[in-house]
Amino acid sequence: MAVYTQLSAETLAALIAHYDVGDLVSAKGIAEGVSNSNWLIETSGSAANGNRFILTMYERRIDIADLPFFLGLLDHLSAHGAPVPRTIHDRGGAAWRDLDGKAVALIEFLPGVSVDHPTPQQARNVGAVLARMHLAAQDFSARRANDLGPDVSAKVLADCGAEALAAINPALPAAIGEAQHVAKEWPQDLPRSIIHSDLFPDNVLMLGDTVSGLIDFYFACHDAMAYDLAVTHAAWSFADNGRKFRAEIGEALVAGYESVRTLSDAECSALPLLAQGAAMRFVSSRAQDWIETPADALVTRKDPMDFMHRFAFYKRQGATAFG
Repeated sequence: MAVYTQLSAETLAALIAHYDVGDLVSAKGIAEGVSNSNWLIETSGSAANGNRFILTMYERRIDIADLPFFLGLLDHLSAHGAPVPRTIHDRGGAAWRDLDGKAVALIEFLPGVSVDHPTPQQARNVGAVLARMHLAAQDFSARRANDLGPDVSAKVLADCGAEALAAINPALPAAIGEAQHVAKEWPQDLPRSIIHSDLFPDNVLMLGDTVSGLIDFYFACHDAMAYDLAVTHAAWSFADNGRKFRAEIGEALVAGYESVRTLSDAECSALPLLAQGAAMRFVSSRAQDWIETPADALVTRKDPMDFMHRFAFYKRQGATAFG
């Protein structure tokens, strides 16, 4: 999440007036993230029916043609009991609106906080909810291909170029060759569903040990379920900017997942390479964002080396990284 576009109070109030949620009371920009502009919206609607929402303006990496998939997925998962925010439709039934040439959507606000240092029990519960989400999504009829797969990571890094990568960190150009190797060896034909593919701690809301919300599904796609677990493992199981592996978190995450859905032998064998691919995805996207993000954007650039450290760990440890 981020704020790339500034909207006046008058513009926001006029937009909210198209929804049956009451009048705009307050709007606060959310600075975290790198892809869209987001605001926390409070309205005069009743607390029982909801008076806090997330307003998203789609800025980067989002094809507007994909919005029916993303927003429909939220409604599908919510209807199936997953802790996922539903889309708020306007009075005409539309899930999103056009505002000065950009798409905007109003999303249900879910209570909870994101944890910086998860406990094993929290990680176990996240793994279990992820597996339930995969099962709930299997009968979602829409499909979207993964447009951030390993081949894309390799291309993005190559396009960034060794010189620009070295300006971020002298060790970063090595990622070009590593990403190409991962893409070449990528496993095929693993069991699939709709996956989140970006389940970082800041995309999970918790009330104590309970998962109260999975949010930010704008990288969701139809792909290997084990890859989604690998992405989550890479996102949750490290501390100290990717330099320290928290084995108890990684083990609890996988155990929680398998308490709901057992991994096949092929999935277990593929996990080390899937995790390397997950790490390279974030190395490439963070490197690209570092180079391309405007200096005056209200967003904090993220160091791609955090995931180079994770990549090196998975390459070195192999299957032992997963317990």
